Amino acid sequence: MAVTNVSAGNPTRRSWTQRRSAKRERLEAVRPFVSDRMVEAGSMREALQALLRPGDRVALEGDNQKQADFLAEALAGCDPAAVHDLHLLISSISLREHLDVFERGVARRLDFAYAGPQSVRMAQLLADGKVEVGAIHTYVELYARMFVDLIPDVALLCAEQADHDGNLYTGADTEDTPTIAEATAFSDGITLVQVNEIVDKLPRVDIPGDWVDLIVRSPRPFILEPLFTRDPRRIGQVEILMAMLALRGIYERHTVTTLNHGIGYDTAAIELLLPTYGEELGLRGKICRHWALNPHPTLIPAIESGWVESVHCFGGEPGTERYVAARPDVFFTGRDGSLRSNRVLCQLAGQYAVDLFIGSSLQIDADANSSTVTEGRLSGFGGAPNMGHDPHGRRHASPAWLGLLTGEAPALRGRKLVAQITQTFRSGGAPAFVETLDAVPVGKDAGMPIPPIMIYGDDVTHVVTEEGVAYLYKASGPAERREAVAAIAGATPIGRSIDERHVEALRRDGLVALPEDLKVDVRRAKRSLLAARSIEDLVAWSGGLYDPPAQFRTW
Repeated sequence: MAVTNVSAGNPTRRSWTQRRSAKRERLEAVRPFVSDRMVEAGSMREALQALLRPGDRVALEGDNQKQADFLAEALAGCDPAAVHDLHLLISSISLREHLDVFERGVARRLDFAYAGPQSVRMAQLLADGKVEVGAIHTYVELYARMFVDLIPDVALLCAEQADHDGNLYTGADTEDTPTIAEATAFSDGITLVQVNEIVDKLPRVDIPGDWVDLIVRSPRPFILEPLFTRDPRRIGQVEILMAMLALRGIYERHTVTTLNHGIGYDTAAIELLLPTYGEELGLRGKICRHWALNPHPTLIPAIESGWVESVHCFGGEPGTERYVAARPDVFFTGRDGSLRSNRVLCQLAGQYAVDLFIGSSLQIDADANSSTVTEGRLSGFGGAPNMGHDPHGRRHASPAWLGLLTGEAPALRGRKLVAQITQTFRSGGAPAFVETLDAVPVGKDAGMPIPPIMIYGDDVTHVVTEEGVAYLYKASGPAERREAVAAIAGATPIGRSIDERHVEALRRDGLVALPEDLKVDVRRAKRSLLAARSIEDLVAWSGGLYDPPAQFRTW
């Protein structure tokens, strides 16, 4: 409906339904390729060329684990003369096609969160001027902006099944799909979904059909990456030692009951020590009860031995489906037994509901700033900055949170535990502790307004290495924080900047704890301490319910 406005004495007429009209025009343009909202797979490229307009904001899955790979391939195959200068919104750049669109000129601008598998190529395209980066986001930040200033014109999504009314079942890997679909559908954008199957009746409805405009049955199931599976065979003595230090120096000391673990062998080792070393310490029922976490296979022994009360998941994990369905008291599952995950809600749980985030990084500087952006690799951050900071909006108290009480009465508040765990030297002998993060020159060369730092040092409360634990929250100021970091940085350039006399003083003041201070016997850091030492052991712990992907099988 048009209305009359008066501005500077001149009456004007404005339409308030331009996006709705544009949607009708797009759907009309694509109609030759559509029958009852179904698009023929063989016509997908032509359909996209009819649907898209130069400069469109296109949200593409690109999630952490699942990929709308058929749609990504079709998008990359579009004619740049017809489709160009797209603005791509993608949480995880995982496939070659995600960057092919920039190489070919189909897309120009990019807002993303993580680019691990394509990080080297991403850095090269940025250096070559093939891609303009709006921002490297956190997951929640990117999704939030889809409801504010990055509203998608078109969303290219994926789901397990659709019924004839367009309702979608996303299965265990719901992940980002409902959020992106909602941002698009309720702003008169176009939602196009590739599905593995068309069925008469869905196990459950995850996304209602009136949010969905177009569906294509993909010639192949969408890609699903087992991103959170860690083979216990690759956990060595150093990871076990750091896990022992973390359990004694952080989990036990602060009574951590709600937590998130990052991806990696360091935290997998902690999970596998709970039923053994944690049991010895008498910690069952006192720590690690509630988790914001994908279904890590290395968590199975802790679940089976009664440590874990609940796990809310960002996404699923291939091979864990039967196990999760058999443990409804622990996981959030539907009546059909399948996991209901949600990346946005789980990120918020990891931000506000847990007491501890612990994860690793590629580089840490003297002030405990960290980043996974290194020279020649533009990896991004994923969800670490969401969970790896102290959210000042939190108001609920817990012993762990109150244990880091800050401020002056009456304006007191607790503090979230944010721990970085890393070996002093990474693979290839590269020091994890550096004077200046590579992120600083990388950000400068790319023209970024600020360096792409993943977790800021003033949010970090603890740093764990094989040398010991640094309690940064106890530091009186920046200089003392730097000394505490240096004390556990080993033979790295940062570690060599402090002498033994200063380390002893920090130990006396409780800012640093070495293994002997925590009563951790270094000689016990052996693989025999792990509750499971192979994928086969995890299968046995699960009672045969865990069905690991082929690449993790040795039998």
